[in-house]
Amino acid sequence: MTSGSNKGVLTQGFAAWVSGLNGVGTLWIFLIMLLMNVDILMRFLFSAPIDGVTEIVELSIAGIVFLQLGDAVRAGRLTRSDGLYNKIVASRPRLGHILGSFYALCGAVFFIAILFGAVPTLIEAYERNYYAGNEGIFTFPIWPIRLILCVSCVTVVGVFLMGVCRYLSALRAGEQINVKGTA
Repeated sequence: MTSGSNKGVLTQGFAAWVSGLNGVGTLWIFLIMLLMNVDILMRFLFSAPIDGVTEIVELSIAGIVFLQLGDAVRAGRLTRSDGLYNKIVASRPRLGHILGSFYALCGAVFFIAILFGAVPTLIEAYERNYYAGNEGIFTFPIWPIRLILCVSCVTVVGVFLMGVCRYLSALRAGEQINVKGTA
């Protein structure tokens, strides 16, 4: 096996990882919707709501967003204004690739900064056993959500760095690339 094929396997493995995280986020959305509907039915039919639904939904929102963020970046669905950028890429591809590389590098730096802020809060939440909810009624530890945030930040940094490599490779080769995705 050559190093080029190893690179392809790693790239495919990373793409599968990013897609897998997105899939977990999608399944989580389905389960949250199911839980919310069952809670509404329990309230309406039996006047007996399910304890902790509010806390579960609150924590789930952050977890779901971060699980699906890597795939959004990879597919070019992260919110950004592409109007001027697309015109630059069409008329001056080299400048477009440089700007694309800069965008992806800035994204990587931004998520590294988030990661540096998130890791200490993960450690603290785990060591001090922080939880959401009301003791005696419903509690849920918050460290798993913070772990998802950290793992997802590392994934998003990887997606952005792959975008930097892709743009620089296209710049060197003088090729046009699809500006929709960064990795």
